[in-house]
Formats: sequence, C-alpha cells, structure tokens
Amino acid sequence: MIERPRWTAEELDKARKRAVEIFRSQRMAEPLEAYLEAFDDYQGVVEDLLETTVDLTDLESTALSVLTDAKLLEAFRYIAGPPVSADDLKIIAEAVLSNSRLKADPEMVRRIVQVIIAGLDRRRFPWVAEGRDPTEAERSAAVLASAALMAMRKLETARRSDEKEKQEDRVETTLLQNGFVKVATRPVTTLALAPGAGEFCRESMLGNRKADFIVGLWDRRTMPIECKVSNSSTNSVKRLNNDAAVKAETWRKDFGELNVVPAAVLSGVYKLHNLVDAQARGLTLFWAHDLQGLLDWVDSTRRR
Repeated sequence: MIERPRWTAEELDKARKRAVEIFRSQRMAEPLEAYLEAFDDYQGVVEDLLETTVDLTDLESTALSVLTDAKLLEAFRYIAGPPVSADDLKIIAEAVLSNSRLKADPEMVRRIVQVIIAGLDRRRFPWVAEGRDPTEAERSAAVLASAALMAMRKLETARRSDEKEKQEDRVETTLLQNGFVKVATRPVTTLALAPGAGEFCRESMLGNRKADFIVGLWDRRTMPIECKVSNSSTNSVKRLNNDAAVKAETWRKDFGELNVVPAAVLSGVYKLHNLVDAQARGLTLFWAHDLQGLLDWVDSTRRR
C-alpha cells in the first residue's frame, strides 16, 4: 500500500513561504472600492441608528424599532466595545431575535438593551455615560469610527468565506479534470458507505466529523480532505492544529490507520512548527498553489 507523503521540514518551509508570497500578492491586489462601498453603507446605517434613538439617549421608547430592523440591530450590536455578535447576544440576554418574539416580549427587549449598554464603548460614545448631548464633533467621530469597524468586519468575514469557497471549487475542478466522478453528499458512518474508487463527494459527515471532501482513492482507501485558509500564523493554529489535525486523529482512530488518509489543502500563512506538528499527528499536507502534488500522490494509488 502506498504510504502517505511525509514532507521534510525543509520542504514544508519552502511550500509555506510560497503560500505566504501568494497571500501577500492577493492582499495587495484587493480593491479599495469594496471597503469604501461597505463604509458608505454602514455610515448611513449608524447615522440612522443615532437619529432613531436620539443619539442613544432614548432607547426605552425606540428599542423595539431598532431591534426589529436588521440593519439597525447590527449597528446597535456594534456600539459595544468590542461588538457583541448575534449569537453571543442571544445567549447572554437569553433572547430570540425574531421580530415576532421581540414584539411579544418587552422584558426580553429590555434585557437585550441592557447587555449592549453595559458594554457600551465609552470612547466612541462618551456623552451617553455623561448624560448629555453629543457635540457635533463627537457625533461625527462616533459615526465614522463605527462605520469603519463594521465595514472592516464585513470584509474580513466575506474574505474568509470567499477564499475557502474558491479553494474548494479549485479542488473539485481539479478532481473532475483528472477522471474523478462527483457523487451525492451522504453521511458516512462506515467506510462501505464512502465514495468508491475514483469518486468524491463534497461536504459530508465522516463518522461524527464533517469533511469538506471525501475522496475514494484508487486502492479503495478513503481520503477525507479539509480545505484550510489561514490569514495569520496565529489563526493557523486554530485552522490546522485544533481542527484539521484533531479530525485526522479521530478518523484514523475510528476507521483504522490503514483505511483512511486524512489530508488538508492549505493556503495562506502558517508557522513551520504547526505544519510539522499536524503532519506528525497523521494529517497529510498539500497546498492550494500546488494541487499537482495532490494529484500525483492520488494517481500513485491507481498504479498500486
């Protein structure tokens, strides 16, 4: 049986440096227009929030109007420092953010407002804590700072989602162009249910862990693939070591080391020692900028 590839530290370092070069090039090429467009949109939303709530001084009578308007609710979450996510708000305030529930439960509305105001960013909105009206300069600064914060967060979220989607699409296209057949997504509780040799499926449960791809190798082994995009070396620990490598260990334990070849296709920024650690824990590493390396190894299982 063909052994999974194990790269030397020097090979991993060379590949990760190339990935960093590509990451830098892509970041420098990103258009400023996307940020400016998002900034302009959020600037208007924050101004609407302040106007609706009389510069946040009349939340008692305006809270329901704010919380039942999706855009105003988002801006309201961002007046806290740091902003409160929708998921966190639901848990902390014991709330349901549907319009019908909000309209039917004034006490829940009150809790939501209390949670946000308790975390109010007093540097952006100093007049609220001081019980006075804002100066024109304070109001303008608060609007600009909040719009910038919201626009940045939106683009960061969209960037991560878009990059991962593009990477997954490239992997799929590469497999299709090299003789693999795409089959239906399915839960794989035993390897008998996995895609057969020369087949693959997209996002599916393999045991109790989800894989971005499940690929049937030509020698009848199963290769779950995770697509990982890291925007920083710190982020790489979460994406690679605390997620993909943990899945690899689980799959190898549940299905047998001889039966599964857990892999990850990587792009972005990674620390060398994190790559070495993930590989040592049973994760086979490939790179989005060198999918030929993945294909060459997969093809070797056909010859076997």
